[in-house]
Amino acid sequence: MATLELRGIHKHYGAAHAVDGIDLTVADGEFLAILGPSGCGKSTTMRMIAGLETPTIGQVLIGDQDVTHLPPRARNVSMVFQSYALYPNMSVAKNIAFPLKARGVPKAERDARVAKAAQTMGITALLERSPVRLSGGEKQKVALARALVRDPALYVFDEPLSSLDAQVRAMARSELRQLHDRTKVTTVYVTHDQLEALGMGDRIAVMKAGRVRQVGTPKELYGAPADTFVAGFLGSPPMNLIAAEGKIIGFRPEGIGVSRAGTPVASDQFAVTARIVELEFLGSTWQIYAVQGAGEAAQKFIAHVSPQVVTTLEVGSDHVFTVPRAELHLFDAKTGLRVTA
Repeated sequence: MATLELRGIHKHYGAAHAVDGIDLTVADGEFLAILGPSGCGKSTTMRMIAGLETPTIGQVLIGDQDVTHLPPRARNVSMVFQSYALYPNMSVAKNIAFPLKARGVPKAERDARVAKAAQTMGITALLERSPVRLSGGEKQKVALARALVRDPALYVFDEPLSSLDAQVRAMARSELRQLHDRTKVTTVYVTHDQLEALGMGDRIAVMKAGRVRQVGTPKELYGAPADTFVAGFLGSPPMNLIAAEGKIIGFRPEGIGVSRAGTPVASDQFAVTARIVELEFLGSTWQIYAVQGAGEAAQKFIAHVSPQVVTTLEVGSDHVFTVPRAELHLFDAKTGLRVTA
């Protein structure tokens, strides 16, 4: 195990700045999720950590060693990608053993480490199968076992679950986090899926346009986003953001109350009168889509309510939507940065 440190990392491709100055430290044994939309530079950052790319400016340190210009094989980093990259002509056991064989590890030791990794991932019964006989979830477990067998100082995952269907992906998230908790190996997990980041990361680094916008625990980022980008990126659905009272006001869909238009509003409540444009059934809850105003000045937001509340609502009607002022998030209208109340 080891710490990871990125010092002033830049990656330029001509005039394009894929990564534009990142300073980031990952503690020994920590699980850090790097989260951001497509094209934000998160995969480029991962590739520089793994040694597949060299920074234009800056340093990459693993432990106390500067590995900025070392090749991947010299970094003791295990990588798992979106593509499983399994060899179709090899059995599961041989796929798992391949990185050990490439390093010249004796066969007896290889077999023992393959058996241990397969047991950890729960795929011992699959060792003699070929990859073409495996499901997507099983292939992902084989790829993870192949990374685990090396006993690395650092794991780097680049959206490894994105090709799985929703049900298998949810189970794989849990298994991957349990694997980390057992091995305590420092882990960097790159994803565009905020549910993965919130559910697995000890901390999350949110990126946009090659820069880190905020780093913190999932609760810190969800409860106190540093700017409107982080506020609008985390959450499913994300935080509502509307212009009011000279600022941008943010509020979570689950914290909204609904009452009939004209209902008196208490002084400790922030209120918005809006028209319901759609009601969406989600099983245990309903999602309300509402619009305040019209034309270019229209502002849309979403509320989550119980089935009991929905019985009093109908599309096209005006209602008062309220949020306790203590639960509001305030942002500067020009910079988008968080401000105090």
